[in-house]
Amino acid sequence: MFKKILATMAALATTIAMAAVDVNEATVADLDSIKGIGPGTSAKILEQRKDAKFKDWNDFIQRVPGIGDKRAAKLSAEGLTVNGAAFKTTGTATATPAEKK
Repeated sequence: MFKKILATMAALATTIAMAAVDVNEATVADLDSIKGIGPGTSAKILEQRKDAKFKDWNDFIQRVPGIGDKRAAKLSAEGLTVNGAAFKTTGTATATPAEKK
């Protein structure tokens, strides 16, 4: 019985640890918990979010400097979402000049 309870608790902890972080609702700590987002990127995201919430991944990529398709895909794989949606490569998002090189 104890082993079943322990296994259930471990599964729950794993689920919580892998919970998605929505860019429109996230705190600085939430954003920093995503591998690939540090204090500088968190500040850029929050600054842009002051104007308006992000509509979708394309809007996020357009408005946050240093984010392109490739980085968006990595951040999404780490649990970042925009309005609850994971990043999907559609070819419509524009890469930043640094990522075009």
